[in-house]
Amino acid sequence: MSNIKDISLAKSGHDKINWVKSYMPVLNKINEEFTRTKPFAGKKISMSIHLEAKTAYLAITLAAGGAQVYVTGCNPLSTQDDVAAALVDLGFEVNAWRGVTDAEYEEHLKKTLSLCPDVMIDDGGDLTHLLHGECREYGKNLIGGCEETTTGIHRLFARQAAGQLDYTMIDVNDADCKHLFDNRYGTGQSTLDGIMNSTNLIIAGKTVVVSGYGWCGKGVAMRAKGMGANVIVTEIDPVKGIEAVMDGFRVMPMDEACALGDLFITVTGCKDVIRAEHFDKMKDGVLLANSGHFDVEIDKVVLASKAAEIWQRKPNIMGYKLPDGRIINLMAEGRLVNLAAGNGHPAEIMDMSFAIQAKSLEYLVKHEGKLDKKVYQVPREIDAEVASLKLASLGAAVDVLSDEQKAYLGNFN
Repeated sequence: MSNIKDISLAKSGHDKINWVKSYMPVLNKINEEFTRTKPFAGKKISMSIHLEAKTAYLAITLAAGGAQVYVTGCNPLSTQDDVAAALVDLGFEVNAWRGVTDAEYEEHLKKTLSLCPDVMIDDGGDLTHLLHGECREYGKNLIGGCEETTTGIHRLFARQAAGQLDYTMIDVNDADCKHLFDNRYGTGQSTLDGIMNSTNLIIAGKTVVVSGYGWCGKGVAMRAKGMGANVIVTEIDPVKGIEAVMDGFRVMPMDEACALGDLFITVTGCKDVIRAEHFDKMKDGVLLANSGHFDVEIDKVVLASKAAEIWQRKPNIMGYKLPDGRIINLMAEGRLVNLAAGNGHPAEIMDMSFAIQAKSLEYLVKHEGKLDKKVYQVPREIDAEVASLKLASLGAAVDVLSDEQKAYLGNFN
């Protein structure tokens, strides 16, 4: 039985879902295909992913393929209650609402696994963690699963390296049609959207410190620079540091950058990126935002312990007044600012990411019993299929090698 905030919100959720469907041509094509072929007939799917309109349309597409789908969120502040209501109105089992406690969040995850799924979608690794622990019995039918984001992939590879991965998993995050676009263009735009919508402040002229120069960090830095910001990048990888310098950014340790920034955005996937000694050097009025999966990149526990006063200044912005009078502003409780304070990635971007998810789940079902218990990359043919569909939807096309050209390049396939 579903557990959501308010079923009366369904109309607004349906409107949001119908809107994004208009801008997700690849997933529309896959929806049509799944409606014909029913690849998930008799199968059960558990999904833990940011529960908003694009996610809802992915769930609808999987159901069109014959699946019974249970849905929950993957972050306490990223669920949109009207979208959750719309899915329940359509007959889905949904356990999620915005603002859950840690205990409620875990209970929702457990309920989503309780149908004993055949395949699953995880975002951040929490479903996978439970299946290897207290919810192990719910994995008895599991063919495999797909992991959406960088943080979850780190957890999967750590588990695999330790010899403790009990299921087949597909690394959706590192598919070309995911990380090259979702992580870079999606995170870049949606992060700044969330910050600007919540603060009503300008980006131009500010010093923006971007922590992490992976694909997400590249996107955030690029967008901030394009809006007129003076961008500083902090990194732990010297190669990425060189790349950031050659892309036109200043690169320095956080110990130096902390005194210079007006806006800080963390996108590392690590913990304690901004911590006690950095708060001590920051300007009055700085903004701190995170676009990494978990709320551990900014040490908000230490920040709270340092504050003489804490209060909500605006929706999604908490003010921390230090004893010397400086105010540090933390956005979205240190959680994903693009989802907790915004609408997440643009529909056209998630069109590709969720197409990869849908086709990867189909791949798992088709190869049941033939895959090892390890992390697989998305098959190249799925990436190519999604890219071709997307390119066609944009009214563009690429050249095709002739047989002679293939022979010249040594590619006889």
